Amino acid sequence: MYAALRTLSVPGEPVAQLFHAASLLREHRGDGHIAALMAAGIGGLEAHVLVALDLGMPARKFGRIHHLPAAQLSAVVDGMRARGLVDSAGRFTPAGRETKNRVEALTDELAAVPYGVLSTAEVAELIAALEPLAAALIAAQD
Repeated sequence: MYAALRTLSVPGEPVAQLFHAASLLREHRGDGHIAALMAAGIGGLEAHVLVALDLGMPARKFGRIHHLPAAQLSAVVDGMRARGLVDSAGRFTPAGRETKNRVEALTDELAAVPYGVLSTAEVAELIAALEPLAAALIAAQD
């Protein structure tokens, strides 16, 4: 998605420029996350199971996959159990938790690349400028 967004012209209006830049960063991170999942041998439905387990809920309750036929979802979880990622109760094994952590760490590492052009002071300035916006967005979720 990042490459596709890069083909678009940068908008002239400042708010549209910010939205475009944020979209580029979001999709860069998303593409890196997909690469990290693939490197760990995690497929699409398995990725959703990992998120559900990370949130402390059974896969069958997770909103993005709860609608799947029970047999299909069971087959996904059974495959993850056979690989040692999920235990018999449908929770993370230590290997499953380590896999999830490794995927997230690699995602973070890959997502950091665009910020490498900024100095330490510029990163601090960016964080300070965005923290109020992030706080407002988080508060709006409540």
